[in-house]
Amino acid sequence: MDTKDQTQQQQQRAGSADKVFTPTENVNVSSERQFVLKSGNTFAVYDANGDMRGRDDGLFVNDTRVLSELMLTFGGRAPSLLSGSVSSDNAVFTAHLTNKPLPPIGGERTPEGVIHVERKRVLSGHVLHESIVLTNYGTEPSTVPLSISFKADFLDMFEVRGAKRGKRGTLRPPVVGNGEVVLCYIGLDEVERIARIQFTPAPDVLSPDRADYALHIQSETAISVYLSVTAVTTALSDASEESKRNAAEAAECAPESGRPAIREALVDAHRRMRDRRKASARVRSSNPLFSEWIDRSLADLGLLTTDLETGPYPYAGIPWFSTAFGRDAIITSLQMLWLHPTLARGVLCFLSANQAKEDSAFRDAEVGKIMHEMRKSEMAATGEVPFALYYGGVDSTPLFIVLAGAYAQRTGDTALIDEIWPSLQLAADWVARHCDKNPDGLLDYQRATEHGLANQGWKDSHDSVFHADGRFPIGPISLVEVQAYASTAFSTMARLAQERGDETRLADYERRAHHIREKVEAKYWMPDMEFYGIALDGKGELCRVLSSSAGHLLAFDLVERERGEAVARQLESALFHTGWGIRTLAAGQPRFNPMSYHNGSVWPHDTALCARGLARYGERGAAVGILQALFEAAVTFDMRLPELFCGFTRQRGGRPIAYPVACLPQAWAAGTPFMILEACLGVTVDAVNDEIRVDRPQLPEGIDWLEIGDLKLGDKDVTITFRRVGGQVVPSVEGAARVVAVL
Repeated sequence: MDTKDQTQQQQQRAGSADKVFTPTENVNVSSERQFVLKSGNTFAVYDANGDMRGRDDGLFVNDTRVLSELMLTFGGRAPSLLSGSVSSDNAVFTAHLTNKPLPPIGGERTPEGVIHVERKRVLSGHVLHESIVLTNYGTEPSTVPLSISFKADFLDMFEVRGAKRGKRGTLRPPVVGNGEVVLCYIGLDEVERIARIQFTPAPDVLSPDRADYALHIQSETAISVYLSVTAVTTALSDASEESKRNAAEAAECAPESGRPAIREALVDAHRRMRDRRKASARVRSSNPLFSEWIDRSLADLGLLTTDLETGPYPYAGIPWFSTAFGRDAIITSLQMLWLHPTLARGVLCFLSANQAKEDSAFRDAEVGKIMHEMRKSEMAATGEVPFALYYGGVDSTPLFIVLAGAYAQRTGDTALIDEIWPSLQLAADWVARHCDKNPDGLLDYQRATEHGLANQGWKDSHDSVFHADGRFPIGPISLVEVQAYASTAFSTMARLAQERGDETRLADYERRAHHIREKVEAKYWMPDMEFYGIALDGKGELCRVLSSSAGHLLAFDLVERERGEAVARQLESALFHTGWGIRTLAAGQPRFNPMSYHNGSVWPHDTALCARGLARYGERGAAVGILQALFEAAVTFDMRLPELFCGFTRQRGGRPIAYPVACLPQAWAAGTPFMILEACLGVTVDAVNDEIRVDRPQLPEGIDWLEIGDLKLGDKDVTITFRRVGGQVVPSVEGAARVVAVL
C-alpha cells in the first residue's frame, strides 16, 4: 500500500471515529487497590486497570507529578477488568482487560468480551514504557475505537498531599505533532519539567490530552499500540551551556516507543531486580506461603532501594515518601543487617556525606545532626517547605551511631568506620550537647520554627505525644525510646573508642550511657502500672501513657530485667496485641483510636522492635507468635505488609483493617519479617569474632524447616538450615564457618 492510500484510509477511519470517540465516562473502578513501579527517583502509581486518575496516583519524578492522568477507554467506556498484577520481582505490571459492547464503525457492533487487551508497563530510568496488545477472539472482524487520555498537572508532592499554594509556576502550551505530545511546566524554582508522550503507530487523531485510534482487527489476530512517557528536567538557572545542551539532547533523543524499546526496558528492569536480590542472603522454608511472603518482602526492598553515588539506599515508601529518609533507612538497615550488610554500608555513607555542617533554624539543622529527609521538589527548592534537606528528627543521629557499631560488629569492616569516624564523633558530640542542656541529662527535642515538625520522634503526628489527661506537653520533650537509642549510641562509641585506644572518650561515653540508663529507671518507670511512660515534658513531668515505645527499651536491652519482663507481659496482653500485631497505644488510653495514624494503629516495624525486645527479655515464644500473626496479616494484604493498618482486635474469620493512605510498599514494613525472624532464631552474625551464634532457635507453627543460604561471614558463604527434631529446632551448617549453638 502506498503512502497516499494509507493517508486516505487514516482519514476515513478518523472521520468514522469522530462519531464514536466520546468523552471518557466517569467510572468508579471496582477495586481501589493501587500498584506501583519504581526506577531510581521515578515511580508510578495506578489502579488495577493500569489507569492513573489524578487523585493520589500518577507518574512522579523527584517528588513532582509529571503525569496525572493516563486512561484507556473504548468508545468512551472503560474496559472490564480481568486481572491486574505486578511480577514477583516488581519489575513489570500487567493488566488483562476485555471490552464492553462497542459501537459500530462502518460495520457490525462488537459484542462484549471478544477483545482481549493486555496492558504491559515497565519503568526504566526516567521513562515509562507501555504496550497495549488487542486480540480479537470473535468470529468476525472488529473495528475498535481506542482512546488514551492523558494530563500533566506538574503538582508538587506536597500539593498532591493537600498543601495549598498562593502561586505556582507556568504551564506552557502543549506541543502536538509527529505522533507525540510534549507537556511542559516551568516552576518557581526556575526548573523546566517536561513530559514527552510518544505513540507508535501514530494515532488517527492526536490532541493535547488524547490519542484516538480506530483499530481494524481481523478475527483471531492481534494489533499492538505502544506508548512511552519520558520525563526531562532542566535547571534554567544553570549557567553551564554544556548542561543546557545535554538536557536539550536528552529531550530530543528520548527513546522511541515501540516493541524494541519496551523489550529492552523489560530486560533492564528484570536484571536490576535480580542484582538487588543477589546482594542479600536467601531465605527458604517448608511453607510455600511463608516463603512467598519472604520473597515479596525482599522484592519490595529491592524495588525501594535506589543506587546512589554512596551506595544502595532504601527509600522510605511509595507514594508519599519515595525519597531518602534518615530514621527509616537506619531502621530498615538494622532489620536487614544480618542478611544484607551492604545496605547498611550505603546508608552510613550517604548519611555521613549529608550530615549537618552548620546550624539552620528553618531546617532544624545543627552541626553534627543526621538528616531526617531530603526532597528535590519545587516547593522544597523554593523554601515553601523546609524539606530540601531537613534535620527535624531527634532519633536519626543516635541511631546513625547505633547502626555504625552494629555494622562494624556484623562485618568487621573497620575501614568504613575509620572513614566515617569524624562523622560519628560529630554525631556523638551533638547528642552529648543536647543531653548536657537537659536538666536530667536526657536527649530531648523542640522544633526551632513553626515550619518544622512539632513531634520529632518516629511517631511524628502532631497529637502523638500527650499526658494521661489528654493535654499536650510543653517542650522540650524527652521521648522514652529515644533514651534507649542515645544510651546505646554512647555504649557503641565507648566500644569504638576503646578499639582506637582513646581512653578519655571511652570513659566519658561509658559514663553517659550509664547515666541515661539510670535516669530512665528513675524518671519513666510507673510502679503502679508496671510500665514506662511515653515521655518527659519540659517541666520534667512524666506523660503517664502506655505506648509501644516502651518495647524499644527492651529491643536495645536498656532496662532492668524484672521491669523489662513486666513490660513484656503487657505488650503480649490484649491491651496491646490485636491478634495481628502490637498497637502503638494501649487500648483505653487517652486519645486511643485504632483508626489513627499513631494512636492505636499497628505499625509492622514497631511491632518488630517490640518482638525483638520480647525475645531479649526471655519471651522468644511470644516473638514467634508475633511473627505468625504478622504473616497471617500479610496474607490478607496480598503477601506484603503496609506501612500501618488499623488496630482493631482480631475477630474470628475476620481480616485486618487497612489504613486508607498507608504507603505500600514501605521499606521498614518490608524489613519487618527479617528482624523478627532473626530474633526467633536467636542468630547473631559476628565477623569480629569470626563466628555465628544461635541461641535457642524457634520456628512458627506450620514451618518444619527454614534455610538461610549465602549468609556472608567475612569472605565465607554459610548456609544454616533449622529443622524441627524431637520437639526442638536444631541448626545444621554448610560452609567453613564456626557456629556456636545453644539449644
